[in-house]
Amino acid sequence: MIITKTKEEIELMRQSALIVSKTLGMLAKEVKEGVTTMQLDKLAEAFIRDQGALPGFLGLYDCPSTLLCSVNEAVVHGLPTNTPLKNGDIVSIDCGALMNDFYGDHAYTFEIGDVDPETKKLIQVTKESLYVGIREFKANNRVGDVGHAIQKHCENHGYGVVRELVGHGLGKKMHEDPEMPNYGRRGRGKKFVEGMVVAIEPMINGGTHKVRQLKDGWTIVTQDGKPSVHFEHDVALVDGKPEILSTFTYVHEALGIQSHEEDEFRQKALIL
Repeated sequence: MIITKTKEEIELMRQSALIVSKTLGMLAKEVKEGVTTMQLDKLAEAFIRDQGALPGFLGLYDCPSTLLCSVNEAVVHGLPTNTPLKNGDIVSIDCGALMNDFYGDHAYTFEIGDVDPETKKLIQVTKESLYVGIREFKANNRVGDVGHAIQKHCENHGYGVVRELVGHGLGKKMHEDPEMPNYGRRGRGKKFVEGMVVAIEPMINGGTHKVRQLKDGWTIVTQDGKPSVHFEHDVALVDGKPEILSTFTYVHEALGIQSHEEDEFRQKALIL
């Protein structure tokens, strides 16, 4: 059952989402060669608590960490480790926060030093696909419209769209209805209704779409060992249009990136 939110509840969810956005922005200054994902995890936990929120992942489904850090061929759910990041690595950092009884949940893929051009292209296309999908999250569309748009954009570049892992509804629970696959057929699936809030999160592989789980019971990796990229935003359906609640602005500022990619999805000015 889809749980719609009032406009007041959506504003509370925006606050939760922005806690995650600020955490990712803080981490953007720390993600570099020689740093371990375990170090990043400790920084994130302290930062979230300092903001008056709780780490959204820690303890959820027995998750042992604040962050899920997926390096190179890891798709998602990578547990933090004491292995230093190396030049040329990529790391997808997924983070959640709980505040005002609502969850925020989003993710960004970072480059470490000199990343090869093929992987850079995968990052670019995956990020583009996030906004291609968000554009389809509007009144009278359906779940399949978002998935189809993401799938078409990525497969046109020869990339693999992960099937086993999907986006989801978001609210007082981390995972609510509906599931939001990154593949599908137009006009299929649940219909979008006013007040829905979802996490749209393309998980795209440089090669095959097939994945496997490591023995830690968490980390999902590509079957062919090629890199995978993950981006995620929290989006509400407001006045029939997609309204992004999270933002990559803090990350972009930290990394010196100029971007207007979120502008069309923000009816309400972002107050930093």
